Amino acid sequence: MSDESRVLAGILFLSLVTVETGGLYLVKLWKDAAGATPFQIGFARAGHAHAGVLLVLGLLTQLYVDQTDLGGALGWLARAGVPAAAILMPAGFFAASAGRGLTRPNRLIALVYAGALVLAVALTTLGVGLLVA
Repeated sequence: MSDESRVLAGILFLSLVTVETGGLYLVKLWKDAAGATPFQIGFARAGHAHAGVLLVLGLLTQLYVDQTDLGGALGWLARAGVPAAAILMPAGFFAASAGRGLTRPNRLIALVYAGALVLAVALTTLGVGLLVA
């Protein structure tokens, strides 16, 4: 495993602890919605799920990036794109639903779309990098 992958994997494993603590927030919402609307509860679930799944996918991609000949900007896009999406997409779900009594997302929903774009570009870069290695 390359040093880059090892360091980023360590950071991602530590980041999973924050997702675990975010689960406590979901339990609080389940016990007592504390004024949250069904929309806000749904977006909290979506943000939490995307964070966990994308962090695990980010860990997996580290192993595969090391198997490619990707270097420079393309290598870093393939290596860091999924972890970046793991920040952008959940942030979008949480920020787009923040505020008392919201029933629709605000403009910060754009972060979800930005994260999806980064994710698609990173995975495409990695996939092509693996095919041509």
